[in-house]
Amino acid sequence: MEQQLINLLMYTIPALVTGAIAYMFFKEHVENENNRRNFLITKDLQKEAFPIRLQAYERMSLFLERIAPSKLLTRISPTSSNKEDYENLLVATIEQEFEHNLSQQIYVSDQCWSIIMAAKNATIQLIRKANMNDKTDTANKLREVILTELIDKPAPSNAALSFIKDEVGELW
Repeated sequence: MEQQLINLLMYTIPALVTGAIAYMFFKEHVENENNRRNFLITKDLQKEAFPIRLQAYERMSLFLERIAPSKLLTRISPTSSNKEDYENLLVATIEQEFEHNLSQQIYVSDQCWSIIMAAKNATIQLIRKANMNDKTDTANKLREVILTELIDKPAPSNAALSFIKDEVGELW
């Protein structure tokens, strides 16, 4: 009886060890195959998404350039001498540009989008603050006050543009 038990163990133990090794090998092989497939899928998706992301950054850069007060004031002339009308026209133009590019937020990082929104809002604040200035009494004077304000400090869109350039540099 004892001899039969020893014979049984002599056949069973190597079979169990071989089975365990085969199981571990196949499990690791399947995991590696899944990882390889996931890597290839991710690589293909990135290859297709990369140009779209770059285009989004380009469009947001163009947006920031277009709302830079110096360029905005050059492009948008006052329709009358009323400073409130001109302020509303400038703000409406900024909002329209922003709404046109709203869908780009899904391609840029959350931090980048927040900085772009902050630049937009700071530009609008700059225009509204200049309109409240006591020296501002006409639309042309409003343009002058805004441009004078920008002599002392950079436009709000400059910081956002710099951030976009850094973020795109990290994509390479």
